[in-house]
Amino acid sequence: MKSCLVVDDSKVVRMVARKILEGLNFQVVEADNGQTAMDQCVKEMPDAILLDWNMPVMSGIDFLRLLRKADGGQTPIVVFCTTENDIQHIQEAIAAGANEYIMKPFDSEIIESKFSQVGLI
Repeated sequence: MKSCLVVDDSKVVRMVARKILEGLNFQVVEADNGQTAMDQCVKEMPDAILLDWNMPVMSGIDFLRLLRKADGGQTPIVVFCTTENDIQHIQEAIAAGANEYIMKPFDSEIIESKFSQVGLI
């Protein structure tokens, strides 16, 4: 079973993402900010990361830059999931190492489609 780390400061978003991902046969771990996510990745690197941009403590983009420099940090497929939809944010995310980009709000079809596009399902 593949694992996915869901990183979002919204408990509701994490809960919805967990339900969708578990339906796609992912083992789900949650983090409420980039620092908690980094701590989790040091313990065990996931196969995929569904990542919010705007969070307290450490933002998603700062987490992604740190992740990609860490041991094993090139391995996870990172899908940004955010309300930041302008071209500058998307380009910055891709440049930092994101594999794909989803706009909030999302549903199961969107996640399944994007995860399929990047080879996770």
